[in-house]
Amino acid sequence: MAESEKYGLIAGNGRFPFLVLESAREKQVDVVVAAIKEETFPEIESLGFPVHWMGLGQLGKLIRVFKEAGATKAIMAGQVRHARIFGPSLPDLKMIRMLAGLKQKNTDSLINGVAEALEDEGITLVDSTILIRQHMAAEGRLTRRGLDGREQRDVDFGRPIAHRIALMDIGQTIVVRDRAVVAVEAMEGTDAVIHRAGDLVRRRHLTVIKVSKPKQDMRFDVPVVGVPTIREMVDAGATALVLDAGRTLIIDRNDFVRLADENEIAVVGFQPMA
Repeated sequence: MAESEKYGLIAGNGRFPFLVLESAREKQVDVVVAAIKEETFPEIESLGFPVHWMGLGQLGKLIRVFKEAGATKAIMAGQVRHARIFGPSLPDLKMIRMLAGLKQKNTDSLINGVAEALEDEGITLVDSTILIRQHMAAEGRLTRRGLDGREQRDVDFGRPIAHRIALMDIGQTIVVRDRAVVAVEAMEGTDAVIHRAGDLVRRRHLTVIKVSKPKQDMRFDVPVVGVPTIREMVDAGATALVLDAGRTLIIDRNDFVRLADENEIAVVGFQPMA
């Protein structure tokens, strides 16, 4: 990574943008932050980087801030809720022009449109994990306990199914019990589908399988787990979590592993399926 590189961070909600900035500080990487008024935690101002607040529709301001700061690469980190993306935020002229050129008005098309608008201005949207590879799930056992026989059978059964569901862009997480699919993620997210699975089977012996899409675009779509995921698993009676190595971000990794170990939950990373 060249010392002269400067990054613009488009910060959504959650801890993801904080991990990026903490890592940037450790690596002495220069970053300017575009914080989304509707989403970004205000504590982001405490990390010592310049922060510019803007609405979701202010694409022109986003580009201007990055160009004036000399940023040639952009990182998108943190969730932006679907309702916010297509909500009441008033678009500026740059955003209106970008939206007019979209063939479809879905989330992926919108974000790709933003990426192309940035590229037109000499700013390249890069892999969101470029500064935080140390926080990505590794291959193999991540906790004290590995998979037992029952959990391994559920994983062997469920991973190909999860892969096909991800291929269809439905969701990236399924919950399995005794080689039967209990619940499938749609728009509600990983933690919510674990909660629903626990309600369905009275909180017993669940295996959670989270995969990446076959062509996961790591610029703006990174699978994420964290301490709340383990908490939901404990409440649901889930005993194992399998992740795609190198493509799944673990937020607050030390606390995540400690809580899993305290509850005898196995967390294992697998090579992504082709």
